Amino acid sequence: MLARWPAPGRCKSRLVPGVGRGRAAAIQARLTQHGLAAAAQAREAMAGGGLELVLAASGLGPRAAGRWGRLLGVDRVVEQGSGSLGLRMQRQMLRGCREGAAAVVLIGSDLPALAAEDLLEAFRALQHSPVVLGPAGDGGYWLIGRSRAAPQLFAGIDWGSDRVLAQTLRLAGQAGLATALLAERHDLDRPADLDPWR
Repeated sequence: MLARWPAPGRCKSRLVPGVGRGRAAAIQARLTQHGLAAAAQAREAMAGGGLELVLAASGLGPRAAGRWGRLLGVDRVVEQGSGSLGLRMQRQMLRGCREGAAAVVLIGSDLPALAAEDLLEAFRALQHSPVVLGPAGDGGYWLIGRSRAAPQLFAGIDWGSDRVLAQTLRLAGQAGLATALLAERHDLDRPADLDPWR
């Protein structure tokens, strides 16, 4: 999971106009806990599957990130590093590949409807396809996974636009990477996205 430290003014800035800095941080903290709980449930369901929960953190130093990770119950905390969203995701994919992971699945911390079954479905899909994507209602994706390195999927993407999914699918096609699609989900980016959850 890629997540920012949930401190007022450091996360979910697009929610601030609708809910304020403190509430935006509280929402971020709650969603991070929810996503990691779903991942922990998926790990339990994959008995013997060797699923490692990694938190790619930003917004705080290494020691504080380690404490945060222990509090959240993850196996390991790594730094996201600097750069665009695409560069930060690419970095995590390549790290997993270098470390010998058979499959890497990335999610963010803004998925109120995420369930363990969504993650299990992603790992099942990767048994037959080198890439899996979870389409988001805004034209992006809420999950990306791979069973082999695919750094080209993050280059030249208009991050934050409604073209992210289409551009990623085009890049996968150009690279000859068959892509499995999961069910559409909605992430939480703007105040209006909160309406279904109020």
